[in-house]
Amino acid sequence: MSSTFMQAPRLLFTSESVTEGHPDKLCDQVSDAILDEFLRADPEARVACETASTTGLVLVLGEISSRADYIDVPAVVRRTVQEVGYTKAEYGFDYETCGTLVSIKEQSADIKMGVDEALEVRERRGGHDALEALGAGDQGMMYGFACDETPELMPAPIALAHRAARQLAAVRADGTLDWLRPDGKTQVTVEYRRGQPARVDAVVVAAQHDAEVGNDVIDRDIEEFVIRAAIPPRWLDKDTRILVNATGRFVVGGPMGDAGLTGRKIIVDTYGGMARHGGGAFSGKDPTKVDRSANYAARWVAKNVVAAGLARRFELQLAYVIGKAEPVSVNIETFGTGAVPDETIERAVRGAFDLRPGAIIRDLDLRRPLYRQVAAYGHFGRDDLDDIPWERTNRAADLARRCGREAPAG
Repeated sequence: MSSTFMQAPRLLFTSESVTEGHPDKLCDQVSDAILDEFLRADPEARVACETASTTGLVLVLGEISSRADYIDVPAVVRRTVQEVGYTKAEYGFDYETCGTLVSIKEQSADIKMGVDEALEVRERRGGHDALEALGAGDQGMMYGFACDETPELMPAPIALAHRAARQLAAVRADGTLDWLRPDGKTQVTVEYRRGQPARVDAVVVAAQHDAEVGNDVIDRDIEEFVIRAAIPPRWLDKDTRILVNATGRFVVGGPMGDAGLTGRKIIVDTYGGMARHGGGAFSGKDPTKVDRSANYAARWVAKNVVAAGLARRFELQLAYVIGKAEPVSVNIETFGTGAVPDETIERAVRGAFDLRPGAIIRDLDLRRPLYRQVAAYGHFGRDDLDDIPWERTNRAADLARRCGREAPAG
């Protein structure tokens, strides 16, 4: 976000979220459920799992290498579809009748060679540590971001959009609004004044529903049980615009209404457009893929920098080369909010964090089945979940000390 954003007297910024029943999010969850199942059986598994869905069909494809004897992939697919909420044939898609097609082969030997033995090791035989031996599973740029707008150190628009989406799913699951179906989207527009969120200007909700329920009931219930239950009153005022099911009808949804695909909601997964994005999706990838692990590490760094009081807004870019352990670049941006010079923060980050893939996997304990739970409602800022290691602020005190600042309280 540019310095213009920080100085503008008034600016509107919008982010969206989707429920777990959205067809793309369904695919993300299937991919991560399969990843979790392989990691549960073999923590060293190499997984690149893609999922596509359409009316009556889920297709799983990709490259997986594992020592696990057998994983019943179709069973994992059906269990995930059931847990998401597609349990009735009248929804046009359900776990009992949907077809499953699986086309999986082993990871490319060329990729495996670079990941198993990093470039640094190949160039210098012997004398390396175990963490240096693991090369990045892909090239690319990864971004981490944090800001002090919300308690979870996330941008207000995406934080509020996720809260509304989770609430939309919750009142469906607990029967409060028994006419809801699994598919849904939320969108929140926040008014900023000189870089600070001041109020919510608009809330948009698209809620899949039974054919028999009327628009007056939908409008009333969504505002009462979703929007006002999810968004704190201080954000809403008499001028806040509320728009529910703007087309007038949303009965056909999920994979019947729109084909789904893994990795098509990368902005929902991250910072709602407030930060830059390297383009790589997360779901279905084991942690040797830096698309996943390095993005998590970048968020970990960014959150600790803000928690340490070193900047109010912070973005970190990392870049990697496939088969090489060390990132080829580390770049920071504080948007003019730094409490110390940017060069000081960068030195502190390099000193406090080891950003090689092997070290990231070790420090965040990523070789375990924890990914399905973040495949919907965002991978970052998850204050609703207990054990998300990249959300910890356990390096904030160290960063503060390295920058000559007093360690943050707590």
